[in-house]
Amino acid sequence: MAENGIMQQPESKWSLWGMPVFVLFKDARLVFKMDSLGREILSIAFPAALALAADPIASLIDTAFIGRIGPVELAAVGVSIAIFNQASRITIFPLVSITTSFVAEEDTLRKTSYEEDKCEDLEKSEHKNNENKELTPEDVVAENLEKGAATNTDMKEPDDGSNTSSCKPPIASKTENTEVKKGKRHIPSASTALILGSMLGLLQAIFLVFGAKTLLGVMGVKPNSPMLNPAVKYLTLRSLGAPAVLLSLAMQGVFRGFKDTKTPLYATVAGDLTNIILDPIFIFALRLGVSGAALAHVLSQYLITLILLWRLMKQVNLLPPHIKDLQFGRFLKNGFLLLARVIAVTFCVTLAASMAARLGSTPMAAFQICLQVWMTSSLLADGLAVAGQAILACAFAEKDYKKVKAAASRVLQMSLVLGVGLAVVVGVGLYFGSGIFSKDASVLHLICIGVPFVAATQPINSLAFVLDGVNFGASDFAFTAYSMVLVAGASIASLFLFSKSKGFIGIWVALTIYMALRAIAGIWRIGTGTGPWSFLRGPSMP
Repeated sequence: MAENGIMQQPESKWSLWGMPVFVLFKDARLVFKMDSLGREILSIAFPAALALAADPIASLIDTAFIGRIGPVELAAVGVSIAIFNQASRITIFPLVSITTSFVAEEDTLRKTSYEEDKCEDLEKSEHKNNENKELTPEDVVAENLEKGAATNTDMKEPDDGSNTSSCKPPIASKTENTEVKKGKRHIPSASTALILGSMLGLLQAIFLVFGAKTLLGVMGVKPNSPMLNPAVKYLTLRSLGAPAVLLSLAMQGVFRGFKDTKTPLYATVAGDLTNIILDPIFIFALRLGVSGAALAHVLSQYLITLILLWRLMKQVNLLPPHIKDLQFGRFLKNGFLLLARVIAVTFCVTLAASMAARLGSTPMAAFQICLQVWMTSSLLADGLAVAGQAILACAFAEKDYKKVKAAASRVLQMSLVLGVGLAVVVGVGLYFGSGIFSKDASVLHLICIGVPFVAATQPINSLAFVLDGVNFGASDFAFTAYSMVLVAGASIASLFLFSKSKGFIGIWVALTIYMALRAIAGIWRIGTGTGPWSFLRGPSMP
């Protein structure tokens, strides 16, 4: 049973629904219910998904402006953006994921500690008042009568919480909650994330500026290529925005930990609109070409950073009282684990693209179109993953295992429903709308072959992405890293095997296996009740 809203012990009574794996299906009829949990999930997931979708949309518009300069410049910018995005993903994804979980945990424990301190102060104050109070004989009689009445009342009615002497720390009054909100929060993990984000941003900028030509050469841009000069210009200038990009993403992780995805959305939209407005001015009016496009993007990123920093400084004391309060060791330990995971994920997708390129330009063009649709559709699932991570991190910090189970099952069930919906939309849209991407008959034919894979894997993809968020919410970073490395190994083997025997179809068969293994690994962790999910195993279970 729960006491004061916190589950103190796992359920002891064995039942079918008590088996860990069946938690994923429990109360499936409530998946569309707009109760407090449903509203909380959607209030976090929807703005997060919109914020994630804002950048790709702005990039498409950015690409349209650059495309009017010329095909060489467009190709050069495309290669530069690929390098920049890949470097940013490797450096920042682990930091954002860790920050969200750590901030959610610390903020929850801070609120609980604040409420406990308030209760202790109140009890001490009452005790002191009682000691100082001199009772007359009449007061003694009146007090005894009141005690008797209170005893009788307690026998008839449960405590409604109005008795301040039985203070319950996890439940705060409206006044207390208001005071918590007004005061600046002391969240050491937020300060640590911002310092690491700034350092990583500076290192990334230095690395890309001085290694621009070398990295472009690795990507296939030869010294005598007409793409080299515009690519170097764009990548060098774009790299100056790396500190802003990484710092803003670190702050987004902090806001997600607070379950606030609206502030990052507003900041992102403001920055992207600025980018869209400045593009034609810098590119055409000032005739800066690709350099103007890079400058417009850099300025928009610094605007996003300033907005987020301004909002965060109102809520959090960013300067910790002591250096020892910072958590560099904790961040680096888990960060390296997730870095290995990101590299494994990136390598699988990059290898698949490489295999497609070896088949020729036509298969590569069709694969790239299918891959972009396949990955873009995951943005909505990422929104659910963010919601699941933030809510579960708070619930685990409170040891509210009842909410952990309810939230985990709800977001996973929502992900399956979302995946089925995406399968229909993506399948129909790509089948009938593939002409938007290409007019080549051979490319369109291969796209039609890839449509069943792109569409049918949507429920698997959605489930896999949300399972990642769920396990991140449980701070199960080691498992997610090790399991991803194993999944990558099996997926790489299947890519070599099926691409050689089945060609274009074989690559998509291997990618389907890759996503299915990711989903299975996440389900196995929860379903077996191991690691942080051991509370799902009741005492009567083996």
